Amino acid sequence: MSSTEPDALLGPADIRDLAAKLGVRPTKQRGQNFVIDANTVRRIVRTAEVRPDDVVVEVGPGLGSLTLALLEAADRVVAVEIDDTLAAALPATVQARMPQRADRFALVHSDAMLVTELPGPAPTALVANLPYNVAVPVLLTMLERFPSIERTLVMVQAEVADRLAARPGNKVYGVPSVKANWYAEVKRAGSIGRNVFWPAPNVDSGLVSLVRRTEPLATKATRAEVFAVVDAAFAQRRKTLRAALSGWAGSAPAAEAALTAAGISPQARGESLTVEEFAAIAEHKPEVSE
Repeated sequence: MSSTEPDALLGPADIRDLAAKLGVRPTKQRGQNFVIDANTVRRIVRTAEVRPDDVVVEVGPGLGSLTLALLEAADRVVAVEIDDTLAAALPATVQARMPQRADRFALVHSDAMLVTELPGPAPTALVANLPYNVAVPVLLTMLERFPSIERTLVMVQAEVADRLAARPGNKVYGVPSVKANWYAEVKRAGSIGRNVFWPAPNVDSGLVSLVRRTEPLATKATRAEVFAVVDAAFAQRRKTLRAALSGWAGSAPAAEAALTAAGISPQARGESLTVEEFAAIAEHKPEVSE
């Protein structure tokens, strides 16, 4: 921890004052819930194992609670904010509360789903309180576009956290679990109560840690090819893979042939397969004859 003044972080009164000055009401449409507890943001930064040499990208910084805690610990912070009012206000908040670190902060005023490059050095970590309604697509997009991100810690709805971290055979294991696992080793990293947010959401939140694979998955199939199998397998998750993959393969017999070639039972279901097994199926996609 650096010697930043303890009151540099935002408390409940600070958050409400800032919001009132800006005329900001958290919107359900954007899934906004602002963290109002300094201990919680410091805990997130600790759990994320943010290092003094890290370049951290934060998505959805809101009023800046987590941003300030990240600036205490990291070398640089790049925040991506879609909201016009919040994006306009954040640099001033950083300057006012942490002037000695303000030159280490950059703001990108954009939708995270559209961001293809970030200013300054490549990011090494992603730490974010992700808006509930877009958490999974934003997370997967950032991991795909910024391969330099080695470590990720996101706060998401508890149910989404469970899905991301689920293992094969678990009833909530599905598309997000497999796709996140393509990039990283994923695990639950804690729970966050409702009372640290304003407004308090009607769901609990969870922390998910993702540590990028040091070696990409060993497969000849591309990410897009593997993800196509995953999407097909879970689109009809109650069906056997022979049936679920019939559209992907061209027919049920073709799906069975691909599964058999990959060493997977045609009677298995998607929820029992690892990402490596999905990759093996993708490698055996039948050639479609003209």
